[in-house]
Amino acid sequence: MAASLRVVFMGSGDIGLPSLQWLGSAPNIQLVGVVTQPDKPVGRSQKLTAPPTKELASRFGVAVLQPAKVRKPEPIAEIRALSPDLIVVMAYGQILPKSLLEMPRIACINLHASLLPRHRGAAPIQASILAGDRETGITSMHMAEGLDTGDIILEHLIPIHRRETGGSLHDRLAELGPVILEKTVASLAAGTAPRIQQDESQATYAPKLDRDSGRIDWTQPAFHLDRLVRAMNPWPGAYTALDSAGHSLRLKLHRVLPVHRLAGSPGIVTRHVGRGIIVGT
Repeated sequence: MAASLRVVFMGSGDIGLPSLQWLGSAPNIQLVGVVTQPDKPVGRSQKLTAPPTKELASRFGVAVLQPAKVRKPEPIAEIRALSPDLIVVMAYGQILPKSLLEMPRIACINLHASLLPRHRGAAPIQASILAGDRETGITSMHMAEGLDTGDIILEHLIPIHRRETGGSLHDRLAELGPVILEKTVASLAAGTAPRIQQDESQATYAPKLDRDSGRIDWTQPAFHLDRLVRAMNPWPGAYTALDSAGHSLRLKLHRVLPVHRLAGSPGIVTRHVGRGIIVGT
């Protein structure tokens, strides 16, 4: 890349921090703006908290935009004023309008934490563990109006470890972001980036998680519950409901292991073993 590329980064989650760090320090990249979600109240105290990408962007001294709705005319105009050659999106949290997708001189690209077209959507990391996939990765793609439907540029594969959790896989994929981003940006700048159409027949979807996504159904097979507990660790966490004295309590499960050839009714504790218990499924 001879001349510096003017890049706008759009992201809110901490999975994008290593990629944002690379953009802010790479030669021939001029990071001209970061678009992220508005500050939100967090925790019991409802303390107003900034997205992690905002905090990192402030260290680079670049413009930070936090529109509640990015498709409104005002934020579109603000981003256009930055004259981006390239827009890089990773875990932003809003659907981008066509006007944004077509705005940059070179491309609007997305880094997605799965091997597309598998696990399109908001929670691909957890979905890959729940599905029992043996590998996953990061996909860089040209953005289109559909949900993660754009043409693929590059994919970088990694194995999913046997006892992988949502948290550990998140961290590994986050560190992979700059690796694929550097190669993707170089190919785009050189005009050699491929456009590989996704196979719609292989598409699966990973819906957004909420607090109840980790609720355990004890009638499910033990291997599925093991995947659920690992996938939902650390958030939203897997849990079971206990009814006691007219109150329903949430008991979080942090680690489970399938035990075979032991009979038991679903959800009933059949045995105590050391510091653990055996529950029927």
